[in-house]
Amino acid sequence: MKVDKIIFATGNADKMKEIRMILDDLGLEIQSMKEAGVAVEIDENGKTFEENAMIKASAIAQKLRKDGVQAIVLADDSGLEIDYLNREPGIYSARYMGEDTPYAVKNANLIQRLEGVPDEKRTARFVCAIAAVFPDGRKFTTRATIEGRIGYEERGKYGFGYDPIFYLPEYDKYSAELTPEEKNCISHRGKALEEMKKVLRQAAE
Repeated sequence: MKVDKIIFATGNADKMKEIRMILDDLGLEIQSMKEAGVAVEIDENGKTFEENAMIKASAIAQKLRKDGVQAIVLADDSGLEIDYLNREPGIYSARYMGEDTPYAVKNANLIQRLEGVPDEKRTARFVCAIAAVFPDGRKFTTRATIEGRIGYEERGKYGFGYDPIFYLPEYDKYSAELTPEEKNCISHRGKALEEMKKVLRQAAE
């Protein structure tokens, strides 16, 4: 069974840049759903990042099978967990305060909710789960995290989403202050994709 492309279940252009950089050495064409012309209504009703990632990947894989397309489908579900806020926004990170709400507004809200909370209680992490579905039906998931704290303001010109408020004590930088190359080496998505690369290579043998 020849597979020459990966279709990633996202329409996020910033995310696709990261994904292409990280998966570049697989030697496969990497397309977003939009680029592949795949339009599927997906109800992300899972209770974990892994479940939601697999729901997305499976729905697209099913559509591709009907269309006779031989491609590996990858999907991610990622989010921010803030310990002081009972791990909110968690799996609802993209939908927190509404999907169309600008992240500057979401970030300001989270900082406000943590007003007066000291550094040691502002612990948080980014979580990313990657799901893969092969044309023959095989399924795999990987998961990775990066630990940090919620800062007191937005900082940095790189990244997207919650990156400007996520402080990394180990590097004395906010996630949005890391260059794309630096971020891909240590980020939750970068590490989860690196693990998935190992899975994909083993599965192709």
